Amino acid sequence: MIERREGIAVPTPPTTGTTTEQQDLRSRMPNPLPFVPEMAVVGEGLHKVIKNGSIPQVTIHLLQLRAGQLLGSTYFTIRETGNLRKAGESEERITAVATWRDATYFTDAERVALELVEAVLTPNPSGERVPDELYAKVSAHYDDKALWTLIMAIAHIGFFTPAALIAKPIPGMPPGRNYSE
Repeated sequence: MIERREGIAVPTPPTTGTTTEQQDLRSRMPNPLPFVPEMAVVGEGLHKVIKNGSIPQVTIHLLQLRAGQLLGSTYFTIRETGNLRKAGESEERITAVATWRDATYFTDAERVALELVEAVLTPNPSGERVPDELYAKVSAHYDDKALWTLIMAIAHIGFFTPAALIAKPIPGMPPGRNYSE
């Protein structure tokens, strides 16, 4: 839903019911699971890994919000903004993800997770995307299990990126109901 504030269109989070505007939204493609049910097994495995407890879920959501912003995915951005709100995160922290380098709202561990996802998703024409210096910073904050969990959180976004950008699931709708019939 879009709300107007001082002449500016401001998106508002979906309510518990679907609005007429949401009902009018359509994905480009239908739900993929009837066509490729194997996709659910991979998705479930990635979900299980990123919820293994080695990293706070808020950190996962921050990282995935930043990934959505970098990829230009409205679906991911709305989903992760909603997840962060449900987790009780402040609007300042959620909004500051886009400018995390200058924002004072994040822990050092969150900052390095955000730096890692940016490095992985942003081409670096002058060298390695994840240089040894960045790896050292990440491994100073995360043990091997947590680091693999971070990697899988980025892989989770990578796995669903083509669907988000090509099939365009309906933003703000829960999985399973985010595709047109």
